[in-house]
Amino acid sequence: MTDFVIRGAKVLSKGTIAKRALWIDRGKIEKVTEFDDVPAGLPIEECGELVVMPGLVDSHVHINEPGREEWEGFLTATAAAAAGGVTTIVDMPLNSIPTTISLAALETKRSATIGKLAVDVGFTGGLVPGNQDELAGMVAAGALAFKCFLAPSGIDEFAHVEEEDIRKGMRALTKLGVPLFAHAELASALPPEGIAPADKAANPRAYATYLASRPRTAEDQAIELLIALSKEQSVRTHVVHLSSATALPLVRAAKDARVPFSVETCPHYLHLSAENVPDGATAFKCAPPIREESNRVALWDALREGLIDQVVTDHSPSSLGLKCIDSGDFMKAWGGISSLQLGLALVHTESKKQGRSIVDLSRWMSERPAELVGLRGKKGVLEQGADADIVVWDPEATFEVDAKKLEHKNPITPYSGERLFGRVERTYLRGERVFERERGVIGRKGAVVSS
Repeated sequence: MTDFVIRGAKVLSKGTIAKRALWIDRGKIEKVTEFDDVPAGLPIEECGELVVMPGLVDSHVHINEPGREEWEGFLTATAAAAAGGVTTIVDMPLNSIPTTISLAALETKRSATIGKLAVDVGFTGGLVPGNQDELAGMVAAGALAFKCFLAPSGIDEFAHVEEEDIRKGMRALTKLGVPLFAHAELASALPPEGIAPADKAANPRAYATYLASRPRTAEDQAIELLIALSKEQSVRTHVVHLSSATALPLVRAAKDARVPFSVETCPHYLHLSAENVPDGATAFKCAPPIREESNRVALWDALREGLIDQVVTDHSPSSLGLKCIDSGDFMKAWGGISSLQLGLALVHTESKKQGRSIVDLSRWMSERPAELVGLRGKKGVLEQGADADIVVWDPEATFEVDAKKLEHKNPITPYSGERLFGRVERTYLRGERVFERERGVIGRKGAVVSS
C-alpha cells in the first residue's frame, strides 16, 4: 500500500535526471514511474524544478561521542548531516572515549546514539597493533569497515600501525569481507617532532610552516605500501582523504592491475589551495594538508578520470580552544575541518566550474560511498527496494556561510563568508522528513545501520 508519492521535473534515478515519480511505501521506494503515472487520490509531494536526488552517504565522519562531546556529538553531527542533505554517515573509530577498537567499545558507542539520530549512522572499527582478534566480533556486531593510521593519529589510545600490523589485520579482513580504510601518511617519512630541523625557527603562524611539516612524500610512500599489501592479501583497501596528486600514478597502476584498491578525496582539497590559506587561520588545518593550486587542479582531473572514486567530508571537529583560534599557531592546533553540512554545496560549487553534472556529484557522494561500506542498493540510489533517503535541493540557489548558523557543535569552519551554490530545501530519511529549510531539523528518526 503506497503511503505517498514524491515527484518532480528533475528526479535522479539510474544515472539520469528526468520527470519522474517516486512511490514511497513503509520507508522504501516501492517503484519509480513516469511523472504522470500517478492515479488520483494518492498523496503527492510536488518538487517542481528542484533536484530530487539520493541522500548523500558520508563514509568519513568523526562524531567523538562518547567522551568528547564538547568536540561533536550525535545530536549535532546528525543535525548537520540532515541540513546538508546527508542521510547516512559512517563514524570513525577514534576521538571518542573509548576508541572503537573492541567489541565492548563498539557497544558503548552504539548505546550513546539512543534518541539522538536525525539520520542513519554506521560504524567503523579501528585496526591498531594487536587487536586483530577483535575484528570478527565487531563485524558480527555491525561494523562496516576498519580504519588504521600509518602515522600517529593524535590520540594516544589509537596507536598507528606498522607494516606487519597491517598484514595481520588484512589476513583477518580477508575472511570477514569488509574493507580497510587507511590514513596514508607514513610515520618514517614525516619530520620528527612534527617539524624539520631546518624549519625550527619558522613562524608557527605561517601556513607554509605547517605544510612543510606534512610532505607529500609521506603520503606517496604510504600509498605505495598499501597497494603492495592490498595486492598481497587481496583485501579491499581504501585510502581516505587523499591530498597528494603525485600519488595518482601509483593509484592508476594499481587500478590497471586490478588491485582491490580505492581512493577518496574531500571538499577541502577540491575547493581550497595552500596559496590562499591566511597565516594564523587554523580553521584550515587538516592532515594531510591542503596543498597547492596545481595539486587541486590535478585532483579534479583524477576525479574526472575515475582514479579518485568518491568525495566525502572527513568532518573532523574540535573545540575552539583546541583549534588555537586566538594564537593562530598551526603547529599546536588540532587538525581537522568541519564541513559535514556544507559538503554538497562545496562540491557542487566547484563541479559547476569544472563542467561536471549533478549525476557525477551523486555518483561521487551518494552511490559510491554506499557501495564502499556494503550498503549498495539500500542507500545512495533512488531505485526500487532502496530506502527512501532523499535530498530535495536547488542547485542554482546560493547562500552565504555563517559558521554561527551551522548545526555543527562548534562555530569553526574555513568557509565562513563564502557564497556557495546548492541550497538544501528538504531531506527525507526512509520517507520521513527530517529537515526543512524553513523549520530546521524536525525529526530524530535515524537508526544504526549495518550491511
